[in-house]
Order: sequence, then C-alpha cells, then structure tokens
Amino acid sequence: MTPFAIAGIQMNVAALQSNVESMRHRLDIMMARFPWTQMVLFSELAQHGPLHRFAQPFDNQAMQQFCADARRHKIWLIPGSFFEKAADGKVYNTSVVINPQGDIISSYRKMFPFRPYEVGVEAGSEFCVFDVPEVGRFGLSICYDIWFPETTRQLTSMGAEVLLHPVLTGTTDRDAELAIARATAAQFQCYVIDVNGLGAGGVGRSCVIDPSANIMYQAAGQEEMFPIEIDLDQVRRQRETGMRGLGQVLKSFRDRPTDFPVYDRASGADAYLKTLGPLAMPIQGSTAGLAQFPHQAEEVANLNIEVPESDSIADIRSKLASV
Repeated sequence: MTPFAIAGIQMNVAALQSNVESMRHRLDIMMARFPWTQMVLFSELAQHGPLHRFAQPFDNQAMQQFCADARRHKIWLIPGSFFEKAADGKVYNTSVVINPQGDIISSYRKMFPFRPYEVGVEAGSEFCVFDVPEVGRFGLSICYDIWFPETTRQLTSMGAEVLLHPVLTGTTDRDAELAIARATAAQFQCYVIDVNGLGAGGVGRSCVIDPSANIMYQAAGQEEMFPIEIDLDQVRRQRETGMRGLGQVLKSFRDRPTDFPVYDRASGADAYLKTLGPLAMPIQGSTAGLAQFPHQAEEVANLNIEVPESDSIADIRSKLASV
C-alpha cells in the first residue's frame, strides 16, 4: 500500500476582492483539524476570483505567502489558480505546485480557456507532471481541460497516477462535468481530485474519484474541507491487471494497431469540424446549426476538397456544386 492524504478545500470565492487571506485562514484550520494531510488543493481562480482584470504577475505577494504556508505546514500545496499577467501583457489561467520546503517546483497554464466565454485569456502549451518522492506521479489540469481527453491522455502517458483538477464551474453543465470526471478516472485508470468553488467561484459539488470510477467523496453546495487518503498501489495494480480484472485500457492504447488521422491537421480527416461555425458567443434567437447538413462534410472529405476554416456552409455547398 502506498497511502497519501490529499485534501480539497471548497470555499466561497469572491469576484471583486482578493480571496488570499480567506484561503490562508482555511488552510490553517484545515491543518489544525487534520494534521495528517500531506497535500491541499483549492479551486480554480480561488486567489483573485474569475475576472481577469485582477490578473497578477507570476511573482506576487500572495505566491510568496503560499510558499511560506506550505513550508510552515510541511505540505504540498496547489493554491487553485489565478489569472497571470505575463511580461508580454498576455493573460493566462495559471496554477502552481509548491513543495513542503516552500519552493515552486512546477507551474501550469490552462490549455483550453472556456471559450467563447473566457475571452482575453491565452491558452497554455505545456503539460505539468511532478513527482512526490516515494509516493508517485501527479498531473495537473484546470477545469475545461478535462473535457478534452487528449490532455489526460498526455498526462497519463507521462506517468501521472493522480489527476489534480481545480475547477470553477457555476454553470448548468456541472452534472456533465462530474460524469466526465468519473469517465476520466476509468478511461485513464487514475485518481481524479476535482475541487470546485462556491459563490462567484462555482456551485461546489467537488469530488474524489478512484481508478475504478467509484466516488470516494462527493461534496455538496456548502463550504467543506475533505481530506481523503488515496492508495497509489491501487492505480498500479489496476493498470497491470485491468479494472476489476477486466479492461487494461492504457496497455491497449499503447498496443493499438491504428493511429488516428484526425490528429494530423493536414489529413483532411477533420473536414466536418471545419463546417461548424466560428467559436462565438450564442446570440438571442440564434438558428445556428439548425439548417446545416452534416453529411456534406463527409462528401467534402471524400472529394479531397480543401476547406479553409473561414468557409461557411454556403461556401462549401458552392464547392460541392462545382465538382
């Protein structure tokens, strides 16, 4: 058995003021009540809220305080995320990993900002995995990233056994996100630690999922601290023998006989995707998607017609009519 105690802190996140002192206060309470905790995870954008006009430089006072807290409590600390204003003026949704010595050992910029709603936020391009000595390997993704299984595929291919997933979901798709969290745990045979906020920071319902897609804990809609002891040997055993002695998913993917042309942007295999409209905010009374004919995308692909992303359905029909 390789046990490790991870705690999620689900707390109210204000939009118009710093939440840093509230986070530090709850962290102190957490460690006083559950001193056996070894890692603490907060929700997405917990530090300064969901408005990117409050973006901070990477090296800021709050980060220095969190480093001191991690060192004082001798814990691994992932203080949610914050909007980072980079030196070039671009804004990213960024999370950091702080070790028990109070050092930032890794950082991660969200790869899939929640577009078209999360406007003005750039996408990151680098994955984040880190090792806890004598315990195992952890991977970090942020909120909407989990909707794209390629992100978790990459992290687990790099050896991640636990997916740390701070989220800020205050919308009606939380049920879908929870289903995705369970599916992700089963597909990639890993733990999923999913921590949401409250208030401007979400609707709560944080969860901890084991590698067999069992819900180890499901929070409700109030402030909570939930320390959970996980067993990394369960991940290793399942990846070798299969979920309940059945599907050996990662090995099956490794030994796959086929690669997927959709990942080759020049292959034309994604012609249908190019028939979809722009990534834009829905408007009142929109009829987008109601008059499209998806089968035409297959015709385009079969005819090897080049379809620029800017082409509309009318443009595509015109090209089909010309052949």
